[in-house]
Amino acid sequence: MNSRARNVAPHWRALATALAAGALTVACTLSLTACAESDSVHAAGVSTAGAAAATAAPDQLPKGATPDYQLGGAYTPATGVGIVGRDRSDPPAKGVYSICYVNGFQTQPGELESWPKSLLLQRGGKPVYDPAWPDEVILDTSTATARAGILKRVKPWIEQCAKDGYAAVEFDNLDTFERSHGALKQSHNAALAKSFVQVAHKAGLAAGQKNAPAYAASLKKSAGFDFAVAESCGAYNECDFYTKAYGSQVIDIEYPEGLRDAGVTFAKVCKAQGTPKWMVLRDRDLTTPGSKGYRFQKCQ
Repeated sequence: MNSRARNVAPHWRALATALAAGALTVACTLSLTACAESDSVHAAGVSTAGAAAATAAPDQLPKGATPDYQLGGAYTPATGVGIVGRDRSDPPAKGVYSICYVNGFQTQPGELESWPKSLLLQRGGKPVYDPAWPDEVILDTSTATARAGILKRVKPWIEQCAKDGYAAVEFDNLDTFERSHGALKQSHNAALAKSFVQVAHKAGLAAGQKNAPAYAASLKKSAGFDFAVAESCGAYNECDFYTKAYGSQVIDIEYPEGLRDAGVTFAKVCKAQGTPKWMVLRDRDLTTPGSKGYRFQKCQ
């Protein structure tokens, strides 16, 4: 994540049908509601994704759909929501364009022991932790051998996202080189990101850049990302980085803390020039409806 956004963004990681055939694709494109009316229709749509992947381009974000970010726990999307981001450990939301969250450049909380030491960034013989998330270790992308090892572990996650029925995948922590004490370079992460995107596209998934606004243009070009998921780009005046690279294919999640720290309101960032079409306000912890502190608001 962006270093400033990381201070206010949630700890959890993270738009449903993938490519479908014939009339079903047309129906889903024209009406997300129609796709949601039948689980069997949804299942038929996602079951063809892998087969279509080799020849068809990944779907773009659906026009006019409201996004929701559910990395803190899955729940039934509210009426009007047509894009949902969820962690790879959760199933995709039925009947909507679902994005699978993958932490591709750091270990996930609780998974450190499953990673070979050779793939972890070391400094002075000790693993390098992300200073903002002390239970996540930065992966070593500095060599082709290490990148191949990381890809070998992450590839099945990406492919499982496709098998589960996700339409897209987003990759987080693309900017670990900024907190690697000089051990990693942007080019190292860009090379691995390109491999991730290639796997995603082969599986029929659109591939998204998560945060790292300053590198949006270069990542779009070098890695081939299809869209971007930003956090607090409105609060920090960073949305232009994404929209200049990805055009309309940008989702932004704002948080109360980031808006407060920046001295702006959600209404103001919604009306700002260059605001992404897909922007919503969520609570920092991305809690589920009924939970204390739950917030979900779309631009009016």
